[in-house]
Amino acid sequence: MSAVAAQATLRWSPTRIATAVALGLWAAMFWVLFATGRTYLYLSTRTSWLVPVGAIIFTAGALGRLATARTERHEPVDRHNAWGLGLMALPVVLVMALPPATLGAYTVQKRATFAGSAIGATARDVTGPLDFVDIGAAQSFPAAMDQLRARAGETITLEGFVTKEASAPPDEILLTRYIVTCCVADATIAQVRVVGLPPGDYTNDEWLQVTGNVYPVGREVLVAASGATQIPVPDQPYLTP
Repeated sequence: MSAVAAQATLRWSPTRIATAVALGLWAAMFWVLFATGRTYLYLSTRTSWLVPVGAIIFTAGALGRLATARTERHEPVDRHNAWGLGLMALPVVLVMALPPATLGAYTVQKRATFAGSAIGATARDVTGPLDFVDIGAAQSFPAAMDQLRARAGETITLEGFVTKEASAPPDEILLTRYIVTCCVADATIAQVRVVGLPPGDYTNDEWLQVTGNVYPVGREVLVAASGATQIPVPDQPYLTP
């Protein structure tokens, strides 16, 4: 009887239930990102492991908080704690409610170039087949640019999105790619100026595969195009150094 009486005195704690719900929302967000493959929208390939790990941790936390949500003493609603839990859940609501989208031409001017960012510290030497990370490294470090100059005239194939300049001639674009070290918040850009494009109507955010010869000019890199093909947005639109 005493055990039954003790059980009867247990009551649900609103604060603990709210905490379990907030943790559960974070767990649900991580599981959705993991299941739908949308991790790349927020994290680089280096840090994508945080999504499944976060899903497991937040799920365990939500279940643990729910398991201890009944208590013998009365726990009144704490308004300050309620506001904190609401703010905790807000990023989840934003991520789940907003349509998935990648960074594009509109945000290029708001982002730093590859140079001067923490990303440069991890940039590899400009060796092997040339890609956008090599271009970014060359634009950041004199030694890497010297390596690229030694390879002037080599054929290069790059995939990126179009960034148009109002004053540019019709056969010239900036081909851009975002490079992400940790998460999208630290995204920087690498760009090449593509000249001699075949006739066409190239628009901002259009993805192209461009083949041509690479020529470093100062700190800018030119690609004399021999061909350009429109492509869909890649499964991994961001590069990782």
